[in-house]
Amino acid sequence: MKNIFLWISAMRLRTLPLSISGIILASCFAEYNGLFNLKVCGLAILTTLSFQILSNLANDYGDGLKGTDNEDRIGPKRAIQSGAISPDDMFNAIKINVLICIGLSTALIFSAFGVKHLLLTIIFFLLGAFSVIAAIRYTVGNNAYGYKALGDVFVFIFFGLVSIIGCYVLYAKKIDHVVFLPAITVGLLSTAVLNLNNMRDIASDTKANKITLVVKLGSKKAKLYHKTLIILAIVLSSLFGILYYTSPYNLIFVIAYVPLLIHLKTVHSNTESKLLDPELKKLALTTVLLAVLMGTGHLL
Repeated sequence: MKNIFLWISAMRLRTLPLSISGIILASCFAEYNGLFNLKVCGLAILTTLSFQILSNLANDYGDGLKGTDNEDRIGPKRAIQSGAISPDDMFNAIKINVLICIGLSTALIFSAFGVKHLLLTIIFFLLGAFSVIAAIRYTVGNNAYGYKALGDVFVFIFFGLVSIIGCYVLYAKKIDHVVFLPAITVGLLSTAVLNLNNMRDIASDTKANKITLVVKLGSKKAKLYHKTLIILAIVLSSLFGILYYTSPYNLIFVIAYVPLLIHLKTVHSNTESKLLDPELKKLALTTVLLAVLMGTGHLL
């Protein structure tokens, strides 16, 4: 039983809701257009969760071997860092998770496209392969892109564009203009979550030579970047609400602006990195709330 809890902890369950927020939003758009498919939705959620867990385990493994997870790190202790799970066991778990990702991705693609959409099937198989590689290469290997200040780009692409636009294509077999602004919005907020995480860890990352965008920018410019991401997300989501307005219910997502603005004030006045840790959960859950309200509001 103890081992089960260790692995559950290593999977970092608190990161999972954010990973499926785009699936929920895309599914709402599909339902609005009469394209929703419960089987595709379920498999899309499971596939996304498997990729997020793979990324979490790979991050634990990569940062653990590189020594980035050390006593200077402010966040919760990772599995390898604490000695609870050995690097070899973690590596074996990563290999098993890769197989799970492949299996779920295959089931999802064939459930969505069958044998009638060969081009889309090929594109999504390539996208799945790229997703596996991206999840692992964030911290693993000598050329890990998370150590080259590229993490923000990949988070924006996968949590925003791929998650929402890609999921909608699974339902509709085509792209619809309605998904673009929401995809960019969720991508920006997801990038802000990563930026906040890197702001919290700037001291330990600098010491471990992990070059994140925050390390490159410095704390002052990183705050400005953080503010820009969130304000731009608010502006673009507002624009979406205006352009696709049909009833007051469509704008219910503005409720999520309140915690976002409070968060901005907290980060602006922050002087201690460790105090940013509680804000991570708040920002991630607020992003989920915004996505859910944006999707359900579109249905009402």
